[in-house]
Amino acid sequence: MKQDDDFVKEFVKHLFPRVVLRRNLRLTYTFCLGGLAFTAFLVLILSGALLLFHYQPSTNGAFTSILYIENSVTGGWYIRNLHRLASNFFLVLLFLHTLRVLLTGAYRKPRELNWLIGFGILCLALFEGYTGYLLPMDQLALWATQTGMNLLATLPFGELLRSFLVPDDIGQPMSLVRFYVLHIAIIPLSMLILCMLHFYRIRKQKGVLPYL
Repeated sequence: MKQDDDFVKEFVKHLFPRVVLRRNLRLTYTFCLGGLAFTAFLVLILSGALLLFHYQPSTNGAFTSILYIENSVTGGWYIRNLHRLASNFFLVLLFLHTLRVLLTGAYRKPRELNWLIGFGILCLALFEGYTGYLLPMDQLALWATQTGMNLLATLPFGELLRSFLVPDDIGQPMSLVRFYVLHIAIIPLSMLILCMLHFYRIRKQKGVLPYL
């Protein structure tokens, strides 16, 4: 129980450090890429939660609800575009953060486990974006999802994964519900847990951030 409390406390302390050294506030080309990515993640959670109040995860209601959000809900157009732009920024920032880790050798011992955790976050972020792409249920979403499923089927165990994600057909009720549940609950929760673990291990390895 105490270890769980420490886990949460270290996560909160990482978000709100007691003190920050002046030299760590200098603007550089890698300035706070991980922190910026996590900020985009929080924006995604907030904007996505607001969209949930009006979105209908059904084959007949999904696209209609998107039109309703954009045209009839006060600020709906802004919230939906904020959600889309935040998802793009989130992926770009994660890629840049991963690239920085590779180029600077920050994946080496003793941080190899944290590198794997960060890579897991990147993979989940890509999958999160893919599952969200189907939800508007427009023609582009259907075509893109079909292409992704065809590519998935070429991988080892791809047919098994495809049958789980799409038990009926692209855009049909069961597949839409599974993409919806993955997008709004399972993947974001998994990413949040991995982010907490990522920050926790950073704080435990004091040499990475000497001001902690």
